[in-house]
Amino acid sequence: MSSPVRLLPPKRFGDNRGWFTETYNREHFVALGIDCIFVQDNHSLSRPVHTLRGLHFQTPPRGQDKLVRCIRGRIFDVAVDVRRGSPTYGQWVGAELSAENGHQLFIPIGFAHGFVTLESDCEVTYKCSDTYAPDHDGGIRWNDPALTALGGQDGGIDWPIPPGASPELSEKDGRQPLLADFDSPFPYDGRPLAPLT
Repeated sequence: MSSPVRLLPPKRFGDNRGWFTETYNREHFVALGIDCIFVQDNHSLSRPVHTLRGLHFQTPPRGQDKLVRCIRGRIFDVAVDVRRGSPTYGQWVGAELSAENGHQLFIPIGFAHGFVTLESDCEVTYKCSDTYAPDHDGGIRWNDPALTALGGQDGGIDWPIPPGASPELSEKDGRQPLLADFDSPFPYDGRPLAPLT
C-alpha cells in the first residue's frame, strides 16, 4: 500500500527546442492510486524570498485533495498528517519543488499543507478536488514545536529559512491554532504516512 502523500517526478521529453511533459492524466493517476477528481486550479505568486503559506486544509465535507507544483522558482513543500487515530499523526514530510525539477506533490484530504519560497518571485499552481469553502477553512501553526519529522526529530518543521531570518506570513497564518488545540475531523484511512520516494 502506497503512502497517501506522493512525490511525482515528471517524465520529460526533450530536444533542442526544450521539453514537453504531461502534468496530469486521470488514467495515469488512477493507476497510481490517486482517484480524486480535480475541480479547481489555483495559481499564486510570492514575491519575497521566504514567503511562507500554511499550514492549510479544508474540513469535511469540503476537504481538498491537492496536486502542487512550482512553475517559477523553488519552494519547500510540506504535508502534515492531521488524521485522528493515525500512527503518524502530527508528523510531516517535505520536498523541494521547482520549475527546474518539475516535481509535483500530491496531498490528500486529512493533511495540512504549506510551503516556503526559496527564491523571490515564485509561482505555484495546484489542483484541488473541491472548490474553496470559507466556512471549512482551517489550519495549524506553521512553527508548532509539536510537529515531528517522519521518523525523525521533534521540534517542528525544519523550514529551510536561515537562522535569524523570519518568514513573510499572512496575519491569518501567524495566528493559526497549535496541533494540541485542534480537534481533528479527519478520519484515519489505514494508510500511515511514509517517506517520499
